[in-house]
Amino acid sequence: MAPKTPSESWSDKKEVSRAPNGTTKGKPTDYTSHGVTDNDIFMLPSSDFQLLGLLTIVAAVVRLFRIYQPSSVVFDEVHFGGFASKYIKGKFFMDVHPPLAKLLLTLAGWMAGFDGEFDFKDIGKDYLEPGVPYVAMRLLPAIMGVMTVPMIFLTLKAAGCRTMTAALGAGMVIFENGLLTQSRLILLDSPLIAFTAFTALAWTCFTNQHEQGPSKAFDPSWWFWLAATGFGLGATVSVKWVGLFTIAWVGSLTIVQLWVLLGDNKNVTVRLWFKHFLARFFCLIVIPMTFYVTLFGIHFLCLVNPGDGDGFMSSEFQATLNSKAMQDVPVDVMMGSRVSIRHHNTHGGYLHSHNSMYPTGSKQQQITLYPHKDENNVWLLENQTQPLGLDGEEIKGVKAWDDIEPASVVDGSILRLYHVVTDRRLHSHDVRPPVSEADWQNEVSAYGYEGFEGDANDLFRVEIVKSLSDGALAKTQVRTIETKFKLVHIMTGCSLFSHKVKLPDWGFEQQEVTCAKQGTLPNSIWYVEQNEHPKLGANAEKVNYKNPGFLGKFWELQKVMWTTNAGLVESHAWDSRPPSWPILRRGINFWGKDHRQIYLIGNPIIWWSSTVAVGIYIIFKGLSVLRWQRGFNDYDNINFKRFDYEIGMSVLGWAFHYFPFYLMQRQLFLHHYFPALYFAIITMCQVYDFATNRVGGVFGVRDTPAIGRTGIVAFLAASIVAFTLYAPLSYGNPWTQKACQNVKLFDTWDFDCNAFHTDLDQYNMVQPSSNIQPTAAPEVPAAGQKKPPPVEHVTPQASVDQASIHREEKIEYRDQDGNLLNEEQVAELEGKVSFQTRYETRTKVIDADGNEVEESSAGTAPPHPADQEPETAADQPEDDGREYPATASPEDDQRKEKSVKKKDDGKPRPASEAKDATK
Repeated sequence: MAPKTPSESWSDKKEVSRAPNGTTKGKPTDYTSHGVTDNDIFMLPSSDFQLLGLLTIVAAVVRLFRIYQPSSVVFDEVHFGGFASKYIKGKFFMDVHPPLAKLLLTLAGWMAGFDGEFDFKDIGKDYLEPGVPYVAMRLLPAIMGVMTVPMIFLTLKAAGCRTMTAALGAGMVIFENGLLTQSRLILLDSPLIAFTAFTALAWTCFTNQHEQGPSKAFDPSWWFWLAATGFGLGATVSVKWVGLFTIAWVGSLTIVQLWVLLGDNKNVTVRLWFKHFLARFFCLIVIPMTFYVTLFGIHFLCLVNPGDGDGFMSSEFQATLNSKAMQDVPVDVMMGSRVSIRHHNTHGGYLHSHNSMYPTGSKQQQITLYPHKDENNVWLLENQTQPLGLDGEEIKGVKAWDDIEPASVVDGSILRLYHVVTDRRLHSHDVRPPVSEADWQNEVSAYGYEGFEGDANDLFRVEIVKSLSDGALAKTQVRTIETKFKLVHIMTGCSLFSHKVKLPDWGFEQQEVTCAKQGTLPNSIWYVEQNEHPKLGANAEKVNYKNPGFLGKFWELQKVMWTTNAGLVESHAWDSRPPSWPILRRGINFWGKDHRQIYLIGNPIIWWSSTVAVGIYIIFKGLSVLRWQRGFNDYDNINFKRFDYEIGMSVLGWAFHYFPFYLMQRQLFLHHYFPALYFAIITMCQVYDFATNRVGGVFGVRDTPAIGRTGIVAFLAASIVAFTLYAPLSYGNPWTQKACQNVKLFDTWDFDCNAFHTDLDQYNMVQPSSNIQPTAAPEVPAAGQKKPPPVEHVTPQASVDQASIHREEKIEYRDQDGNLLNEEQVAELEGKVSFQTRYETRTKVIDADGNEVEESSAGTAPPHPADQEPETAADQPEDDGREYPATASPEDDQRKEKSVKKKDDGKPRPASEAKDATK
């Protein structure tokens, strides 16, 4: 519905006709918009469908060309391929994105025979040898990328554009290098854009139906497109939360429609208005929410086993996973109980000790937080004094409470915690911790020996946190699971505390435990999970974790996803900020191997023209507001009004998918701009259509269609040329250094031209080998110096394996620009320049048949939240109250993975968009 300016009154309804100059003689008698025709896409002429079929075929050829290359892991295939593996194995993982696209990728892999054994761990890891059906998995985003082409064609037709303009939009999507690159890999961006495009198509069709007035309201076609919009919204937000921006776009335009309906008091009764409202509420809110929640139901059905991500979740959540469920345990905690104590705020860390000492401070036994069940988590609760026997004498020993009627542990009880395995007691004193050397934190250790009675620094007071404890009885005495409490050190007044700081290697990277005088409440809360006592028989009252149910699990996971997503604030080698996206300032290095490279970069012709089109509308809108304020009646012109609303709707979609990123502090990348780019392309096509097909002028462009068609052909030709120039970066094709340097328009386009050969013939001469980074250019300065030994020599070596017989060591010579010099060029320079060795040596391993054998594996992916311990990095601020799971343990080396920080060396690395818990 075209929005009214203040100079127009919606209550003034008259018959409408158009004057020769396009101005409005009258106004509709209802809420029908001026100048709107029925653009039903199901009624298009056959010629349009034939053209649409041809464009779709071209899109399929462009998208599927050599989709098998590269035959190794690329960029975020590290994560999203890995998630498919975990889905197949049913291992729970935590990711910041909803599950729809990941489930579709898993389905594609499973149908092609993927068994989930390949881990997708490293960029450059080979697919062929383990037989991974990666092509089938890449086909899914590729097909969705192909389907985006007919959807933009139909969207432009539904918006009233000419067929050639719709073909222009389709061509821009086909030959946009960035959209091509991301649609050929196991990534989420292609499904996101496809569902965004479907939503835009459905909403445009519905808007066209609505703007035709009461005659179309509540028709089957009206309902179909409204429901389809709701489905599209649900699917889009189920791929990435970027879909929330699409929901905001549709929601804002829905408000405009309802506002216009409210102004038609002659044709829209209150009852009818509420009918419109409820129809939109059901289709645009209920349908998307149902779709989104249902996807998480499928997600939970697939992930039934413990996995890398369950450390992010609460104990109640973890208990719903296979083998994580806990047997019922006695609820009454007594003096003499053997207990395991869990930290409340990190959702899974057990109070833990082991027979290793601190290297500094008191050098007493370490106290840590450990995420797995272990005998080193068991503590025996002792009263501050020994019990008395029937003879009135003290019963000695830590098992003194085993044969008498034990007393309950209540609020205010003073305890000693005896570590059963090492015969030492939990202990604190006025000594700084080894890592967090803050004055308000004291070291916590295990101190003593078997038979030692302990000292005053072993005493802790139980303080029940009533607001967090479940049940009236749990607020007065300690009950398993139900009671949340603090352990306050008697001598110093500090509270037993843990936070997201982990110990170094000497502490096996387990989470630090201290005694904090000013610790935040969530980090000082504990509860008993396991409880055993000889006096608690089989008939004792028992308790277990409450099953949170589906909705409880769903809501908890949403909160964890939100918190984790907001926490991705570390810098990344290839991140960029929103101001740089519309001008295509920088891309992303996806992959590099065998003198080839995949670098995400857009087609500059398409990218910049779409940005200019958005700018044109913004300027138009500003001038139109100024002219309206000065009393001009521009909005009486139908074309002026339609230009403002139709293109304004597309620019609004661009704005909703672009400007919110300015508010985000998390890592951002160029691919976050793709949904906004899609709307910018639509805007560019609409601006062109108005300029050449609707608006008259002194140049007579509207009356000379050949001019408009010629412009489209010329623009697409230029776009195809630009597409071809950057295609080697999109496909990972052979390229030359010179060709690369010729199209590198800006220094910020930081793809490495030195990675390529100097001549395409060299790709036919060299067998693909390991993931080799190009050598840096040796300097070729002064004359009069001799060159080093011969260009190439063969040195016999011991056998590398049964197939290898010797190694070849090759010395490469490059000039100051990084260009590789052949033997003739080196011979000509001999005696004129000096040759210097820089940076690296390359060695080839040759088998008995003269074939090169890979000696080194592909490059390892950089650290990523999916591979890091979620609870802590030492550089994070302390005591922020956020919940982090505990780190891996030294006792189980198979569960521990170290995170290694990588410097910005120009190598491809995955984006920090997915996040798992620690292994």
